[in-house]
Amino acid sequence: MALASALARVGTVYVVAPDRERSAVGHALTLHRPLSVEALGPRWFSVNGTPTDCVNLAILGLLPARPDLVVSGVNAGSNLGDDMTYSGTVSAAMEGALLGVPAVAVSLVDPRGAAGYREASRVAASLAERLLRDRPSGVPLLNVNVPAGRPRGLRVTRLGRRTYTEKVEERQDPRGRRYYWIGAGPPAWEAGDDTDHAAVHAGYVSLTPLSLDLTDYEGMRSLKDWGADFEGESRGRRRDGSGS
Repeated sequence: MALASALARVGTVYVVAPDRERSAVGHALTLHRPLSVEALGPRWFSVNGTPTDCVNLAILGLLPARPDLVVSGVNAGSNLGDDMTYSGTVSAAMEGALLGVPAVAVSLVDPRGAAGYREASRVAASLAERLLRDRPSGVPLLNVNVPAGRPRGLRVTRLGRRTYTEKVEERQDPRGRRYYWIGAGPPAWEAGDDTDHAAVHAGYVSLTPLSLDLTDYEGMRSLKDWGADFEGESRGRRRDGSGS
């Protein structure tokens, strides 16, 4: 509600959202069952699917025209560094960018209390207004994390790297059956003043531009000989009759 209200000052807002909590679903897209949509009011829709489903359905089916911008969030909790790969909020923004629409994912580090959501929504509306005004080249995809309290400012950052201390914790139910909790360890992060984690820890909004191109170009260069080697090995197997 807070985000939609803030964005209404920027332009016409359509809300297409999951009908329940969908944390940590990543870029899941529902392909093996139909999706149901419930109209909750003018330009408000509830979908029994994932955040990615919502954006895909909105752009390709529900909205009367292609939107100028996708804003995903406000997520209850941060989506920093490597953790953004698990995030339904960030993945929904990615879906918008994949479909050619500029997109912003907004997450609130401390989701306790309405004031934090209002502040995060204000930040989102300001960035949306800037994107729509400046029309940067390409299809911008931004990951935004808003710190607790009043932000000291905004920093353009890179994704931080989590030092994984998580573990799988095994427990036993009253009937003696084993069950497991994933991610029981405390989070730890690499040092680096230019990371998103460092920015929000210092009280700043982190603004991280993301790229849909996940190609490791340095890796391509280091593996360039593999193709020729593989082809040579294949020719050798054909000559000695060991391959088809």
